[in-house]
Amino acid sequence: MTTPHRTRTSPLAGLAYLAGAMLILASADALAATFHASPSDDVEAVINTLGPGDELILADGTYTLTERFSFDLTGTEQAPILIRAAEGATPHFHRPNASQNIWDIKATWTTIRGLEFSGGSAGLRFEAAANMTLEGCDIHDTADVAVRMNDAGQTYDTVQILNNHIHHTSGTGEGMYLGCNSNGCRLANALIANNYVHHTDGAGVSQGDGIELKEGSYGCTIRDNVIHNTKYPCILIYSTAGNGAPNVVERNVLWACGDNGIQAAADAVIENNIILEAAYEGIALQAHQAGSPSNLVIRHNTVLQAGQNAIALRGVTGSVVIANNALYAQAGAAINPVNGDFSQVVVSGNVGVGGVAGGQYSITEGNLAADFVDAHWAGAPPINLYPKAGGALVAGGDATHVVAVDFDGTDRLGEAHAGAYHFSAQGSPGWVIAEAFKNLSGEGPADGGVDGGDLVDGGVDGVGPNTDAGISADARTDAGNDTGSCQTCEPCHDDGCGCHTHPTQPSSWFLFLALAGLAIIIRRRR
Repeated sequence: MTTPHRTRTSPLAGLAYLAGAMLILASADALAATFHASPSDDVEAVINTLGPGDELILADGTYTLTERFSFDLTGTEQAPILIRAAEGATPHFHRPNASQNIWDIKATWTTIRGLEFSGGSAGLRFEAAANMTLEGCDIHDTADVAVRMNDAGQTYDTVQILNNHIHHTSGTGEGMYLGCNSNGCRLANALIANNYVHHTDGAGVSQGDGIELKEGSYGCTIRDNVIHNTKYPCILIYSTAGNGAPNVVERNVLWACGDNGIQAAADAVIENNIILEAAYEGIALQAHQAGSPSNLVIRHNTVLQAGQNAIALRGVTGSVVIANNALYAQAGAAINPVNGDFSQVVVSGNVGVGGVAGGQYSITEGNLAADFVDAHWAGAPPINLYPKAGGALVAGGDATHVVAVDFDGTDRLGEAHAGAYHFSAQGSPGWVIAEAFKNLSGEGPADGGVDGGDLVDGGVDGVGPNTDAGISADARTDAGNDTGSCQTCEPCHDDGCGCHTHPTQPSSWFLFLALAGLAIIIRRRR
């Protein structure tokens, strides 16, 4: 009989084992490369070679597309993939006809940053995406929707759409079409922030929502966007269909909405938005597909409507809170509860003009000139809707329903001022409403990062980390040649130069320790 023996490991062998494990853990990062490409390269082929940790830097110029352009990328949380413009460059992907979308994308743990897209059918079609960021891009003059995530059966999880300029669409014409009808696909836990969306209302547009979040999407935040000149609602959201947490629509500014300003079916928090004018209601709560008005909180919004109701409720079936809003309707009602079951509707702390239709709720009477610094009924900027000292908005709300911050992200300090702004005697420190990206620094319009420069929104700057809700934008340095030329890279490949910076190789001593560690892993018998 053979007697088994226990293998003894020396301290040095243990160190070697540890070094081997460290090498294995670091291998993905060590193998990451930085690629460069220009309009003369086969960029689609280069993109499809990218692996975890890789970065593709695109040179300035127009990349004209004549065939389908598609890719399927899989990064990791520790080693995401980055496709970006070279510093100071605006790589422009243009498809001169509508025979294909500009790009068709499948991507996980991938960021696309600072590129321009025009032409094509849809602009960017995401066939599948998770932990995907689209940031600082300019998407315009498409023959259909600019950004679509609506492939059947997909759950687009933890997507970020940040600081993009989306405008002048055609066809169905939505700026963003996110999710599917009847819960057929959905967005989950998405952040859609600081985008500038406008002119989705061209002569040939059949729909033209600014941002449309379809039924079944959940846990999404639509924040700090500037949206104007749409054919359908500036923002349209459906119900979550019981899939998860309510969606949040906050701190957006909207005007020239060709339908309702914000239309919601159910399962949402709508707060700190400013609506200057919509063709129908400023905020419309109404049934859509499987959802009907319930599980809705509407608070601290400022709505001006020259010709229609500021807020309307139709077909209410559950809980609705309407509190601390500034609702000014020149010809319609501030609040119009049209029909439904109002047993769970709470109306409190609202100020405005137009009263409440039917008289079943009350609102504090306001005055446009007395309540705002510089308001008017024209329905577009320039305008200043900061509360005026001594006006009805100051301390006009209900402390029970005060939210933490205001339209500019300013701390409300628990004070119950009605409308989208917190009141301070020192005046507004925030952004001036304009046809531009919303700049939270309050120093004028932001460039939105379309030129590859700095972005706004609490650290989403296109270079460093995104500090908003702890979501990293994956900061990376160039570590190579930003010109897109292959002169400093070798080798160049026949299938489209694909220059890249080679990874640093591990030292021979580290390799020795790694091999020794692997050898120790194998058990020996005597």
